[in-house]
Amino acid sequence: MTTRDNPVVRRQTVVAAPLEKAFTAFTERFGDFKPPEHNLLGKPIAETVFEPRVGGHIYDRAEDGSECRWARVLAYEPPVRVVFSWDIGPSWQLEADPENASEVEVRFVAETPDRTRVELEHRGIERHGPGWRSVADGVGSDDGWPLYLDRFAALLGPQAA
Repeated sequence: MTTRDNPVVRRQTVVAAPLEKAFTAFTERFGDFKPPEHNLLGKPIAETVFEPRVGGHIYDRAEDGSECRWARVLAYEPPVRVVFSWDIGPSWQLEADPENASEVEVRFVAETPDRTRVELEHRGIERHGPGWRSVADGVGSDDGWPLYLDRFAALLGPQAA
């Protein structure tokens, strides 16, 4: 959770999948669980692409072919960790200066051979400058990272009791 002095958003979920499958699904099927209403293009999204390498991007491509590159892949360590920038500022527009971007780390931890805990930490939010609290509030709300993680868990199937 965020606090006044520590603007970090942490969320986690457990998915019904082995470690490698969870990591692969998160990176290769990001567009299958990313809410389509989370769209900076102004046109319907045809696909969301997660380029699986350091230096790659996460971007949306609209039906008309236009693109919005809203994240940069900073670390790619299959099957345990991925880190990407959050290049969306307090006005919910693209952040032009990489120094003003926050970052999202996602770790994958095997709980059993068929269950993986997915731990997400969105940090450095204060780098967005004035208005950074709106970013923290947005990504930490039910319509932010919890929605992504819920949809990701649903994509991989129901949990066994």
